[in-house]
Amino acid sequence: MSAHLVPESGIRLPLRERIPARTAVAAARLLILLPPRHIRRVLNLLRHGARPAGLEDALTARTAVVSVSTRCAGEGCLQRSLATVILCRMSGRWPQWRAGVRTQPLRAHAWVEAGGVPVGEPYPAHYFRVLLRGPECRPTEPEGGATADPAHTKG
Repeated sequence: MSAHLVPESGIRLPLRERIPARTAVAAARLLILLPPRHIRRVLNLLRHGARPAGLEDALTARTAVVSVSTRCAGEGCLQRSLATVILCRMSGRWPQWRAGVRTQPLRAHAWVEAGGVPVGEPYPAHYFRVLLRGPECRPTEPEGGATADPAHTKG
C-alpha cells in the first residue's frame, strides 16, 4: 500500500506486551504474502468467537504493533492493519479491517476501524474508497444456546 504516514516512535512496551505484539507482526508479515482472497479466508477463520473491538481496544493494539515494528510504524499499512487485527484477536476482540484507494491523489491504504471509525489514522472517515472489507464480527449466541438468527429456529 502506498499512503504515506509519519513513523510513530517513542513508545516502549513491557516485555509481556511486546511478545504478543511481535507475534502478531510476524504473523501479519506472512499473511501479506497471500493473495487477497486467502487473506480474507484467514481473517474469516480468525474472527470466529470474537467480540467486537472497541476504539480503545483497537488503538491499544495498533500502538503496540507500531511500537515493536519500524515497518508497521512507517509505510507498512497492510502489515500494520493485519497485525492490529491479529493482536486484537489474541485478546478475544475483533475490529473491522479495510483496504481501499483514493484517486486524487492516487493512493492505496489498509486500515482498521472500530465502530466505523478509523483507528489511529491521519485520514478522515471516507477519505479512501473501500475495496476490501474483512469479515465482520457477528453477535455471539445468547445464553441458553439459542441462536439469535431467526433462520436457524425450528418451527
